[in-house]
Amino acid sequence: MSAIEGLETAHHHETEHEHHHEAQNFWQKYIFCEDHKVIAKQYLITGIMWAVIGISMSVIFRIQLGLPDSNLSWLKPVLGGWISDAGKLDPNFYLALVTMHGTIMVFFVLTAGLSGTFSNFLIPLQIGARDMASGFMNMLSYWFFFLASVIMFASLFLQAGPAAGGWVIYPPLSALPQAHPGSGMGMTLWLASMALFIVSQLLGGINYITTVINLRTRGMSFDRLPLTIWSFLITAVLGLISFPVLLSSVLLLIFDRHFGTSFYLSDIYINGEALPNVGGSPILFQHLFWFLGHPEVYIVLLPGLGITSEVIATNSRKPIFGYRAMIASMLGIAFLAFIVWAHHMFVTGMNPFLGSVFMFLTLIIAVPSAVKGFNYITTLWKGNIVFTPGMLFSIGLVSLFVSGGLTGIILGNSALDIQLHDTYFVVAHFHLVMGAASAFGLFAGVYHWFPKMFGRMMNTTLGQIHFWLTFIGIYLVFIPMHYVGIAGFPRRYYQFTSYDFTHKFMDMNMFISVAAILSFLAQFIFLWNFFYSIFKGRRAPQNPWNSNTLEWTTPINPGHGNWVGEIPAVYRWSYDYSKPGAKEDFIPQNIPYSQTLESNFPHENELIATEKAIESQNYNDQFNAH
Repeated sequence: MSAIEGLETAHHHETEHEHHHEAQNFWQKYIFCEDHKVIAKQYLITGIMWAVIGISMSVIFRIQLGLPDSNLSWLKPVLGGWISDAGKLDPNFYLALVTMHGTIMVFFVLTAGLSGTFSNFLIPLQIGARDMASGFMNMLSYWFFFLASVIMFASLFLQAGPAAGGWVIYPPLSALPQAHPGSGMGMTLWLASMALFIVSQLLGGINYITTVINLRTRGMSFDRLPLTIWSFLITAVLGLISFPVLLSSVLLLIFDRHFGTSFYLSDIYINGEALPNVGGSPILFQHLFWFLGHPEVYIVLLPGLGITSEVIATNSRKPIFGYRAMIASMLGIAFLAFIVWAHHMFVTGMNPFLGSVFMFLTLIIAVPSAVKGFNYITTLWKGNIVFTPGMLFSIGLVSLFVSGGLTGIILGNSALDIQLHDTYFVVAHFHLVMGAASAFGLFAGVYHWFPKMFGRMMNTTLGQIHFWLTFIGIYLVFIPMHYVGIAGFPRRYYQFTSYDFTHKFMDMNMFISVAAILSFLAQFIFLWNFFYSIFKGRRAPQNPWNSNTLEWTTPINPGHGNWVGEIPAVYRWSYDYSKPGAKEDFIPQNIPYSQTLESNFPHENELIATEKAIESQNYNDQFNAH
């Protein structure tokens, strides 16, 4: 029996399930809820709020860089004392804006907002589970993130300002509260917030891994998992290994700041006075930070790549090209991510031989990355492409992934990186390959799974306008930025009018700032489309994209437990699109081969004999233990 038939015939509540579907009040249903779908929406809404704050910060400092002589008094109602009476932005607050922008976008938007949303939402739905392995741990994961968000947000209102040492918070600047205003209480709150954020990510990662391994439905073997689930699983493993190292670096920094230790401090003089700290090394912090920092690139990128795999296959109406190669490339990227961290540290004085080793390993990452790029392009080749907004953002991700990855090869070469380090070339590179590409994955996921999240459709025309304005704007911002980086523009500088050699690029700086502002304004199209469609959008059909994965076999607005009655079994992989001889151009995973004789390949006919064995497997239902 297919899942659709099951939905039509199953009674609404089995007796043994009733206690999972009893009436809930507002707090139980929307706030302290253990339903993975509600928790995913909490992550998404919180991530969107942080994205608005983080991108607004970038607009403010882009105005400062592109229009350094402009009067910013109009920002005084928002920024208060950080705007002088003459209408100038305080230089200390400029560094705080840069610091908080990076922190917010990397951790609170692209890590929690992307992975937290779609890992929570899709893992149980696509593997055929009622919920996460531990709903309570899942709820705790979000509320630790929320508490981290509250502390980070509160730091914005300190009189001395929030943390200001760059998002990488290198000591000794971050280790000495007396160093400058942004090293005081703002830095303390930054560290406390990040410690809670890491706890949130560890709780979530353990849950994701356990759920994928233990709660797959009957027939859902690992070689039938959608690539989205593979990407979320590998991302969770990356986080579980690397985030504890960042936590250790944060704790040691707290000890240096408040308990008199010297893990990162030695031979420090302030105003001619020697501090008692000896024996520490700020380079130790860089090793610990970047051991998380480089896997973090793939913690934010892999979920976007997994989403792109699903959306491109669905909207090309073709099977994903090289399914096993895609899995192998993600595993290869994950392995290499842990042994290339020191390419961020070529200018720290490391042994040149050691630098050459890290350079070699860094350049090897281009191989599995190229596999993914070519497989996406091959999947698109001669496909019957449907240009939904989700599909446009997925194709845009591939474009950004390739163009940003090419500059990564340049920076992976130590001889070139030493010249380009801490210039706008680096800023442009990682904004393309990590920032913008991952954001495009987030947009693709929202547009594609919005009908399943909220039971309504987003406006397609607005989505397409949003894509083109954002896609063009991203390239108008970051391609010129590579050029000014090669010309020697250093990052994090308050203004460039102080140097003669930078005056010739003032027009280009202004162009970048204007493009950034217009790109920011284009995001309000998405915000309107998103929030309006939640309440007023056209009601979604059961399976709007004619997709094969299990989430589309649930009711349009699934309750806690996802399926009414039995969870469907799985008989095939998730990419049976446009099979020769098939009645339709898609065959969902829950359709047995015995029902598709006209389109089966010879080896698939042999699998008909395994269907009874699949159906007789233990019924893996958390809400109905057998």
